[in-house]
Amino acid sequence: MEGSTVRKPSVGLAFVTFVGIAGIISYGLLGLGLDAHVPIALAAIFAGLIGKFIVGVSWTEISTAISNAITSAIDALLILIAIGMLVGSWVQAGVVPGMIYYGFDLLSPGIFLLATLLICSVVSLATGSSWGVGGTVGVALIGIAAGLGIPAPLTAGIIISGAYFGDKMSPLSDTTNLAPAVSGSNLFDHIRAMVWTTGPTYVIVVIITIVLGFGYANGTGAFDASRIDAFQAILAAEFDINPIYAIVPPLIVLVLAITKCPALPSMMAGTAAASVLAMIQGFSLSEALEAIHYGYHSTVATKLAEAGAGDITATLTEYNITGFAPEMAHEVASLLTELLNRGGLDSMMWSLSLIMIALVLGGVMESCHYLEVLLNPLLFKVRKVGGFVTLVVVSCFASNLFLGDQYLGIVVPGRMFKTAVERSGLSPRMLSRTLEDSGTLTAVLIPWTGCGAFQAGALGVPTLAYAPYCFLNWLNPLVAILMTYMGIGIYWGKNGEDKIEKRTDINFHPAEQKA
Repeated sequence: MEGSTVRKPSVGLAFVTFVGIAGIISYGLLGLGLDAHVPIALAAIFAGLIGKFIVGVSWTEISTAISNAITSAIDALLILIAIGMLVGSWVQAGVVPGMIYYGFDLLSPGIFLLATLLICSVVSLATGSSWGVGGTVGVALIGIAAGLGIPAPLTAGIIISGAYFGDKMSPLSDTTNLAPAVSGSNLFDHIRAMVWTTGPTYVIVVIITIVLGFGYANGTGAFDASRIDAFQAILAAEFDINPIYAIVPPLIVLVLAITKCPALPSMMAGTAAASVLAMIQGFSLSEALEAIHYGYHSTVATKLAEAGAGDITATLTEYNITGFAPEMAHEVASLLTELLNRGGLDSMMWSLSLIMIALVLGGVMESCHYLEVLLNPLLFKVRKVGGFVTLVVVSCFASNLFLGDQYLGIVVPGRMFKTAVERSGLSPRMLSRTLEDSGTLTAVLIPWTGCGAFQAGALGVPTLAYAPYCFLNWLNPLVAILMTYMGIGIYWGKNGEDKIEKRTDINFHPAEQKA
């Protein structure tokens, strides 16, 4: 009967298939310059055809695995939609602009690198986007660093460290939602688990940043405070900057999270609060709802960014923005439009479609047992939790390296190791935490991933030049491995009933391979 026998490929065939998948995706991304969607879809078709006609896996098995993969991530997909709605309302209400405005007040020559780390961390936590930080605030900080005589690769590494701290810790991040979805954990348990590894790592990064900052405290360059003043002036003209507006919606989400309210209603509450604040500031109900659907679209920043040489001065006068050269105002406004014109339900469709296609590939890989065949021999040898964490870290990095996509660096290892975790008695959040410690953080260190290519282009620094200074990104996986070998922060038990125990011995009981 079809599907009655579990069929698995040989090690050689599994390896060849994996290489073929990597080749298809890499050629699509690097050779043809495509977005990841179609290359991943073609890779899924390739893997499925091999599984169907060579391995002998039935279409029923493949389709069931695909359905299960998508079903397991449905909560994350719904949360991503909620994230888009929330970000649009938060920008309109002045939450994100307020955080940026007050964050810039931290800048001074003596603590520039530390302030850069903190600003990027705060903005990324608020938006859940490392790309948004790198392409906007990061660009401005790179320019300021040049005036201070601080090397661009160092500054870029600090920017990325801060940006990816928020990318993995913010409940608004797509990867922060994806990792628990594919591993069987839930969002806020996942975030609390990450504190064990990310918290100490962040402290280490702060110390490194402070020490490095001392060396540039007396730099020869001139501190260009006018650029920061221009940022703040345009933000103040665009929004009613008020600490209450910046704090209340995030505080509501935080309180609900602490009280263990599910992520989706927590975010909807944050969206509703921001929309009310937006209407208090003068936006109509229609405008508030449009920001939720289509995102916020700036007025002042957009006018300045699109104004011709002769119109910039008039626009500055119209909004009572004084003391800045037209060229600077135009440059800063162009950066701000990239940050402010974002959010909304529609903005998440690209990520949603990519994640769904990646889940399809993950389901095909799971149903055909490609990675299981390659990794089971290694699982037989694992006797410590630290060994398991090491194996997941290496697998995530290898997926990023060969598949060229951050989502696949989470989905593929996540789907593979989920069954092993269930057999072992480990909590699912151990897997979700490690997926983020490696899969999320290492993608930006690889030039041909979307993350690496974007940050290199946005910051104007080659990936391999800034990679040594991305302290959080390569320290976090090492800290995760070390802590688990030491028996620190290890969760055992089923999700919701798990608790921390110091025992480090483990037995995964891998399923016996059939001839």
